[in-house]
Amino acid sequence: MDKLYKFKSLYNSRALLPLLLLLVWEGAARTGVLPPRILAAPSAVLGTFVSLLRSGELPIALAASLTRVAIGLALGVSVGTALALAAGLSRRGETLVDPLMHILRTLPFLGLVPLFIVWFGIGEAPKIGLIALGAAFPTYLNLFAGIRNVDPKLVEAAESFGLSRIGLILHVVLPGAAPSFLAGLRHALAYSLLSLVVAEQINASSGLGYLINTARDFLRTDVIVVCLLVYAGLGLASDYLVRRLEARILAWRPSLLERAA
Repeated sequence: MDKLYKFKSLYNSRALLPLLLLLVWEGAARTGVLPPRILAAPSAVLGTFVSLLRSGELPIALAASLTRVAIGLALGVSVGTALALAAGLSRRGETLVDPLMHILRTLPFLGLVPLFIVWFGIGEAPKIGLIALGAAFPTYLNLFAGIRNVDPKLVEAAESFGLSRIGLILHVVLPGAAPSFLAGLRHALAYSLLSLVVAEQINASSGLGYLINTARDFLRTDVIVVCLLVYAGLGLASDYLVRRLEARILAWRPSLLERAA
């Protein structure tokens, strides 16, 4: 009972500051201290959110953005995984792949936008390419590190039981690297959404970025805030999904809380 009371008190104290900020924001907007062209009031943002839902603009834009993220993420994770396996399971592969990946990941991400436009035009290809690029590097780096950090004692034990190299990879290396891969997937999802924000500034005719660009032209800060909140919601939802996936895939691994108990 005491623990429940402490939890509720902690939750209430954490919710107090955001609630206070919302009240101050609303008051400043209503008194004219904060003009709508600078930042719309929370009540106006909520009304715009409902209006965009009813008109269908927000669901259509969200569907277009999610399609781009899904395609780009699938490409990026696939490429990152393939390269990590090539580099992590072979010394020759590491020599060929790892230096190049480290060189590419140091390039300024936003600096690649003009080059992507030159290469792929202003259609969907550069948008998906940027998202895929944002997802590939965290997938590669985490999975490569996970493969190389598999406990050598497990490898020696598997070899002593006569496992072939394929069996060793399938039953020891990949399960041992699964936590690192899932951590990379979480980062890949986060970078995909960040890349989406950048990508949808490239002459987008649909998606959340298109709504933001249109709202910017008409000084509609309420629409901009709604889209930013949707981006944030996508980030939280994707992180939750990966956590659930992690709990299911890594059910065999006891957590620190279970060990402490």
